[in-house]
Amino acid sequence: METNYRFSQQVNQYFGECLPCTAAVFNRYVDDPKVAWKIRTRQEVEAAISRAASLDVYTETNEFKQFCRRKASERGFDSLTTAEKLLQWVNSLKASLPCFIFAVSGFKPVPKVDKDGNPVLDKNGQQVMFRRRKLAGIESLSRLFMFDGDHLPFDPREVHERAMAAGFPWEVRLSHKTSSGNGIRLVCEARTEIGNIADNQICMARELGLMGVVGTTGKPVCDDSCIDATRISYCPRREDILYIDETHLFNI
Repeated sequence: METNYRFSQQVNQYFGECLPCTAAVFNRYVDDPKVAWKIRTRQEVEAAISRAASLDVYTETNEFKQFCRRKASERGFDSLTTAEKLLQWVNSLKASLPCFIFAVSGFKPVPKVDKDGNPVLDKNGQQVMFRRRKLAGIESLSRLFMFDGDHLPFDPREVHERAMAAGFPWEVRLSHKTSSGNGIRLVCEARTEIGNIADNQICMARELGLMGVVGTTGKPVCDDSCIDATRISYCPRREDILYIDETHLFNI
């Protein structure tokens, strides 16, 4: 069994235990056809809406119809336009992608409880322990940090190329396009002489020339929510990975 890992993973952002992410687990996720379908569908739907193209090919899918049936009881859902319903659907597809927590190598196991707060026991009557994605539950940090630039007003590969250039002052372990297709995520070794995660991100934004750059949504392209060590990173497709250093990404 493979035991080398540096960071954690979760089956999706809403449920599932935060467990070690080995190279085998990572590669299984990025090669999963379901992951590829969810990302491709999100991008196609958003592009079709922006072009005011026909949406029939998506509204007739079983997946979208099932989503609408689940949401039908929610107040105001039926009054949404078809485009608005589709955007909610593809956002739910994104949210159901496997997640990586790059900054945390391990979470402390805590007692698992059911929806009523009662202890969950195994078949032998023993308390089930569970690793939750909470700041208070961090057991150890990986010394990796994540930089996220999304809704870029130019090709994300330009940022990737800047990070790959000789003399770039951070060791990049992973670079990939985000699920929107318009962003870039860099996973790097934190420079402790600079400071914490937030300090590294600020300095990297300046180095990459992204400080103050406004994206296509009218907001800054640098995602400052990534200063949270437990921040999730949605799984990319294999084809969206621009660079990976497996040796150092999974081994300290």
